[in-house]
Amino acid sequence: MEQASQIAFGRQDLCGRLAGTHDKWDLLAALTHAAAEFELSHRTLGVLKALLTFFPERALPADPDSAIVFPSNRKLMERLNGMPESTLRRHLAALTRIGIVSRKNSPNRKRYARRSGDDTTLAFGFDLSPLARHAGQIFGAALEAKARTEHLAVLRDRVAVLRQELLDVGDEMAEALLDAARKLLRRKPCETELSRMAETLRGEIASRTTQDAPQETSLVARKMSGPDSQNERHIQNSVKKDSDSEELQAKTPCLQPQHSDAKPVKAENTSDLATVLRACPEVQSYYPGALRSWQDADRIAETLSPMMGIDMPVLSDARAAMGRKDAATAVMCMLEKLSTIRSPGAYLRRLAQKARAGQFSTAPMLNALLQAGNRAEIVS
Repeated sequence: MEQASQIAFGRQDLCGRLAGTHDKWDLLAALTHAAAEFELSHRTLGVLKALLTFFPERALPADPDSAIVFPSNRKLMERLNGMPESTLRRHLAALTRIGIVSRKNSPNRKRYARRSGDDTTLAFGFDLSPLARHAGQIFGAALEAKARTEHLAVLRDRVAVLRQELLDVGDEMAEALLDAARKLLRRKPCETELSRMAETLRGEIASRTTQDAPQETSLVARKMSGPDSQNERHIQNSVKKDSDSEELQAKTPCLQPQHSDAKPVKAENTSDLATVLRACPEVQSYYPGALRSWQDADRIAETLSPMMGIDMPVLSDARAAMGRKDAATAVMCMLEKLSTIRSPGAYLRRLAQKARAGQFSTAPMLNALLQAGNRAEIVS
């Protein structure tokens, strides 16, 4: 059965690209990057490097029999710092088997050259020209190997970041997964293992964020009586109960508050900070007296977002799409209904998409919260 390395080098070049030269050290460097692809050990590459030192020119020609070197085993062993002859023979056999070099044997299997004047007319030894003929394959494999290495590095970093996130939100129940991720990062895992671990960590973080977020941030919800809580769920119209149900959000600008004896304050498209604070009292339980300007609101929204499960890139995207004031307002509105939002990050990302399409305003969110507050007062 043919191995991958034999397939790469052991067949005739069907493209017929025999002419031209390539820098021998560039070829060696590329082959080193792609060593795993061609099943080459670092010691085999060391023997190849020693052979290349016996070729006087830096440019390696691709024509057959144009790059023959004929060092004795003793000379090679000297350049390889005393490598045992049995080991040298094994690595030379590997190079010829793979097809990186080829042998040109004399009748008595000695390595030598016959010269006529200054020119070498006949040489027997190792032909290095196959290395130049397969330059395209070697450089291509090196690029692929580099891309794989970079991709694995990204996956490793992603797993490390997710592990840290789980460490921040997890408890003793997550210790086994955290330990498994730590052990995985200490070795050289494949892409499949890293991807699987990343998905597992994401799922664990999402489940814990969903469970923990209402307990951390929805203090008002815990203070409400049972009937009041039920009443608020009935009057909530613009902040959707399930973030997966995105169609409801598109309809919220058309929702009108129910008739009641109390006339609710209605938010304008560009809401003032006082209206936002009336609609979103929850934020003031975290930062009492700290919200005096929109700059304060922007700063507090940035602090709250990670607590709510919103990554900073998502908040930055929302700021770019709807402006810093509306983004801060949206975060504070979401805080009021955090217990009903399954994935706050996905919810805010959806609002940013609507803002880019010109379909988003904070007014319906604020009006619904103001209406909810008025109804709660009537019930009480």
